[in-house]
Amino acid sequence: MQIVPAAGWQRVRLDRARRTVRIPAGSELDLGATAKALAADRCALRVHAATGSATLVNLGGDIAVAGPAPEGGWPILVTDDHRNDASAPGQTVGLAMGGLATSSTTGRRGRAGDDDLHHIVNPPTGAPAAEVWRTVSLVARTCVEANTVATAAIVKADR
Repeated sequence: MQIVPAAGWQRVRLDRARRTVRIPAGSELDLGATAKALAADRCALRVHAATGSATLVNLGGDIAVAGPAPEGGWPILVTDDHRNDASAPGQTVGLAMGGLATSSTTGRRGRAGDDDLHHIVNPPTGAPAAEVWRTVSLVARTCVEANTVATAAIVKADR
């Protein structure tokens, strides 16, 4: 398996007038996690604005809330994998505002030759980030912020 450094965000070109994004040949741009977190934030705010009700939006483990939370906050079970059911080992936290996101090296894994790899890439090396922490969960002002910092913590853990 050949691992090459990621192209880096500095090489992404936005043309707002044409509404296009340009990246180097051979590169891929995966906004899955960030886009999902942003969608959760926006959906929670819009539902709350339209209904005035307390709102929780969960998009595959990226969670955003808006409006007054229940007493003690929304109970959220945090586990290594958002697909786990309520019987999975984990910790329940009360989310009263903002967003919660978890980044983990345990849920999305694949094989490359004899290597078992996770999906969080260390951009300078192009290889999966060192597995110092298997899971990082974070609460922040927004789900996007929580998602960004949780993933950065996995990537930067060994630096």
